[in-house]
Amino acid sequence: MMLDLAKLQIPSIAAVHGPAHAAGCQLVATCDLAVAGQSATFATSGIKLGLFCSTPAIALVRAIGLRAAKEMLFTGHSIDAKRAYELGLVHRVVADERVFEASLELAGEISQHSRPVICMGKRGLTAQASMDISDAYDVATQVMLHNLELEDTQKGIKSFVNKQPLPVWTHKSD
Repeated sequence: MMLDLAKLQIPSIAAVHGPAHAAGCQLVATCDLAVAGQSATFATSGIKLGLFCSTPAIALVRAIGLRAAKEMLFTGHSIDAKRAYELGLVHRVVADERVFEASLELAGEISQHSRPVICMGKRGLTAQASMDISDAYDVATQVMLHNLELEDTQKGIKSFVNKQPLPVWTHKSD
């Protein structure tokens, strides 16, 4: 399931209200973006039971980096929403009663843009993230060239050059 979520073509958003521990923390780390309520907590506390959270570690390292992940994985301590925000595990912290609403607002912000461009960008980001810098620039160049061929991109550039309002996106990927 986590691999399918990571490979999803469109951005995924976690809405966290309450504890997200072990596989719950993995789910949050696997999503592209996350909104957490103020009382949300995050932990990979399997170590306390003699069980290293090996699979949650995969997503956690990619989301917050090796050093921060080591602290969570080696201590098993829970972190609050504020600390999760500082580490980059979550992107927005809101009042508990606003978690779902704020997640929908974030989805709305994203959906204002061209879907093919968002999906292409996500694929490119994912592909280059684990590459050395030279290969990453090669991938980014190919993504940019493909991006320039999209109808929505042409419309967007034209509206910018002509100082017109943003266009209505076609959402066509060819």
